[in-house]
Amino acid sequence: MRPSEVIPPMPLTVVEIERLKPKEKPYKKSDGRGLYLLVNPNGSKLWRWKYRIMGREKLLSIGAYGKDDL
Repeated sequence: MRPSEVIPPMPLTVVEIERLKPKEKPYKKSDGRGLYLLVNPNGSKLWRWKYRIMGREKLLSIGAYGKDDL
């Protein structure tokens, strides 16, 4: 498949997010274009956005899922 034919990931749904269970180590569930939900071992779910400015990678912490949902 050529890069121009790559299908972008579907955005996370509320049902998918609610079904995410904590694991032994933190893990990420992508929502596409750098936005992801970080699921921690204690069960907290945090929105993060990874992006680039002038070639430098940046990470923006948006907030906890359920508090100020996107």
